[in-house]
Amino acid sequence: MKTVFMVAEKPSLAQSIAKILSRGNMSSHKGLNGACSVHEYTGSFIGQSVHFKMTSVCGHVMTLDFIGKYNNWDKVDPAELFSKAPTEKKEANPKLTMVKFLQVEGRGCDYIVLWLDCDKEGENICFEVLDAVLPVMNKPRGTEKTVYRAKFSSITDTDICNAMNSLGEPNRNEALSVDARQELDLRIGCAFTRFQTKYFQGKYGNLDSSLISFGPCQTPTLGFCVERHDKIQSFKPETYWVLQAKVNHEKESSLTLEWDRVRVFDREIAQMFLNITKMAREAKVESVSKKEKAKQRPLALNTVEMLRVASAALGMGPQHTMQIAERLYTQGYISYPRTETTHYPENFDLKEPLRQQTNNPYWAETVKALLSEGVNRPRKGHDAGDHPPITPMRAATEAELGTDASIPVHINNICQRNYVTVESGRRLKPTNLGIVLVHGYYKIDAELVLPTIRSAVEKQLNLIAQGKANYQQVLEHTLDIFKRKFHYFVDSIAGMDELMEVSFSPLAATGKPLSRCGKCHRFMKYIQAKPSRLHCSHCDETYSLPQNGTIKLYKELRCPLDDFELVLWSSGSRGKSYPLCPYCYNHPPFRDMKKGMGCNECTHPTCQHSLSMLGIGQCVECENGVLVLDPTSGPKWKMACNKCNVIVHFFENAHKVRVSPETCESCDAALVDVDFNKAKSPLPGDETQHSGCVFCDPVFQDLVELKHAATRHPMHRGGQGKRQGRGRGKGRRPGGRPNPKRPKDKMAALAAYFV
Repeated sequence: MKTVFMVAEKPSLAQSIAKILSRGNMSSHKGLNGACSVHEYTGSFIGQSVHFKMTSVCGHVMTLDFIGKYNNWDKVDPAELFSKAPTEKKEANPKLTMVKFLQVEGRGCDYIVLWLDCDKEGENICFEVLDAVLPVMNKPRGTEKTVYRAKFSSITDTDICNAMNSLGEPNRNEALSVDARQELDLRIGCAFTRFQTKYFQGKYGNLDSSLISFGPCQTPTLGFCVERHDKIQSFKPETYWVLQAKVNHEKESSLTLEWDRVRVFDREIAQMFLNITKMAREAKVESVSKKEKAKQRPLALNTVEMLRVASAALGMGPQHTMQIAERLYTQGYISYPRTETTHYPENFDLKEPLRQQTNNPYWAETVKALLSEGVNRPRKGHDAGDHPPITPMRAATEAELGTDASIPVHINNICQRNYVTVESGRRLKPTNLGIVLVHGYYKIDAELVLPTIRSAVEKQLNLIAQGKANYQQVLEHTLDIFKRKFHYFVDSIAGMDELMEVSFSPLAATGKPLSRCGKCHRFMKYIQAKPSRLHCSHCDETYSLPQNGTIKLYKELRCPLDDFELVLWSSGSRGKSYPLCPYCYNHPPFRDMKKGMGCNECTHPTCQHSLSMLGIGQCVECENGVLVLDPTSGPKWKMACNKCNVIVHFFENAHKVRVSPETCESCDAALVDVDFNKAKSPLPGDETQHSGCVFCDPVFQDLVELKHAATRHPMHRGGQGKRQGRGRGKGRRPGGRPNPKRPKDKMAALAAYFV
């Protein structure tokens, strides 16, 4: 029996489609990535009995990024990102191992049916799935068709069955248009973002933003906010006066007469007319006019109108609305919510969606009246050729709608960058940084912040989708335009600098003295505003620091390599902490070190703060981490992984804990010398000193406790990973001896210690 492999865009969508097509007669199990389920059943396909396997992805399988070396901000000129820097496709979420999952489930299948959302993004994901699955499918016989595309606009029995009975092919041109947009956004956004960030963070200390980002959609969004803010700030209200008169005729209702002059801005003139009116005993009606107001029938609902109505009537933000709409779509309550069309086809049955609402407790009577009296069709709108207007497909109650909310994607980005803040009533107020950036763009090149150039790019991308423009030519032409704009922006940055100087302080005037520079031996300034960093005004050098924690001086100790004073980074009393050299952190001293490594990852063979001297053994959870003693943690001593969030607490109330040069014969971990408090020593016979292996010594067994610096995932039993060794790290120990393999039976012992 042949196998048909079917893939949807989301797990909930896959379940709904499989349930409809199998008539509920299916079996389900979780896939190897834990996020996607696989639904299996037997049925008919192109005239033969087949085995169906239905699963899903979780959005995009792949994402676009630069190859490794071009992600180094310090070594790459941002201008190179427009053309010289090669890009590559990477898994969008490596933890999901989506490519492996698709290949495992799709291996040996004969046909593939793609149920991705019917828009350009969905079309692009179709080809991401095909790239993963086609190499492991059975080879077709001759010209046999094996790849099919399902087109649907709602998750109803009728629509899904119709889609299955009229399968087409994925659209390569639409997928290419998305590839082009991804590459344009990556190259343009990264080039401007890297230049702006390095330039402004290297000059100003109180920007309070870790990234001065630029985005082809994000920046015009900020522009709208600032434009509205500028209009509000520049608006000057002017007082005016209006003359109103109400007249009554016997028992009839009063009439308000309209003043032909409407309003006047001079109070004395208004007062004069008022006095004249008060003295008059008769009034002559010059003319009578009647006005009738009629509300037009609405257009059919598209995405933009749905967002507007949800905001005005329900107080819901755009992202909240789209989240709810997408959930309702995947559960079969409404048709596909992303559409530009406001016109129903002439043969569309408007009564059928209404019949689905006849049992709703809130509007059942209204619906029944409409069905009995007849339905007026919506006004003729615009047919964008994508999906039908948004239509209710079955009745829903309020737990089914849900209530989660978030800020729209682009607005969320500019909030995170500290460009705007959200005030009460969902009002967006630009910060000084946001205002200065937008005014600076207007000063240098207004097209960088106006939506017009993005609109022009979208038109070119649509031509690719329609097969009317060449993908490579559009890409090269657009990148050439933005490359020229980038060079002009860089050459004209002084214009934005003039605005920055008014609102922000230079680095030299910001922060407080903390640690000494290894070059000039003067105090460097610690700048706490995001991103936190150290600045030496004498050398005019700025040094990055680890973020999201506190920084303080580390015992006035110095790095033996460059004489910089060490600082201590800490994420709190329950978290991790480690010392670092500001210079080494930014300029790795050894080939096997990367930028952003502290002393707990330094491979210096003799420095007292390095991994070589404080490393105890391999992490009990992650693949590459080493558990390193935190020498500042006493009396609540701990060691922490230098890669993941594992923390091991041990030897509480001990006077001293030191890492011994000796190693464990069983597992090659470094031995630990512990000097306990005499009054609280856990050792037998009033002993206070003991040397042993944290992992193997029975004396230490009850004194070791595994924890996590953050509760990002459940606690695992230690020792259940894939490692076989328990040494200080991979490769060679100080002195040149290789780390021997730890016996397999030690895994069970470790598990017992770390339960």
